[in-house]
Amino acid sequence: MPDKTDLKVLKILMGNARLSYRQMARKAGISTATVISRIRSMQDQGILKGFTAMLDYEKLGYGMQVAIEIRVSRGRLIEVEKQIAESSNVFAVYDITGGFDAMVLAKFRDTRQLDSFIKRLQTIPHVERTHTKLILNVIKEEGMRF
Repeated sequence: MPDKTDLKVLKILMGNARLSYRQMARKAGISTATVISRIRSMQDQGILKGFTAMLDYEKLGYGMQVAIEIRVSRGRLIEVEKQIAESSNVFAVYDITGGFDAMVLAKFRDTRQLDSFIKRLQTIPHVERTHTKLILNVIKEEGMRF
C-alpha cells in the first residue's frame, strides 16, 4: 500500500511523466534517490504499470466513441472478453453487473467502421446480445487524482 511519499510521486508523474527524477524530487521535496527508489518499488509491486502519452484521438481521426454492453452465454465471458480485447479499436473491457455481462469502450473513425465492428461482435460465438451507446461528449477522461 503506497504511503504519502509514494502518492506525492504518483501525483507528479500523472501531471507530467516526462519530468526528470531531479525535477520530481524538487517538486515532492524529497531526494532524487528517494524518487528513483519509490518509482522502482511501485513498478515492482505493479502499482505503476508504465508510462504513456495521452493522445487526442479525435485529432487522429477517431472522433466516434462508444460504450457497448454485451450479454454472453454462461461460462464463456472471459474467453469472449479476451477475443474482443484484441481489437485495435477497443481501449477498455470490463465485467459489469446488471442486465449485461461486459462493457466495451471503443473508438472509431466513422459509422461504417463502427457498424463493421458491431457486426463482427455479433458473430462471435457465445455473444447473445449487444447494446451500443454513442458517447456524445467526454467530460472527464483521466486517472484518479491523489
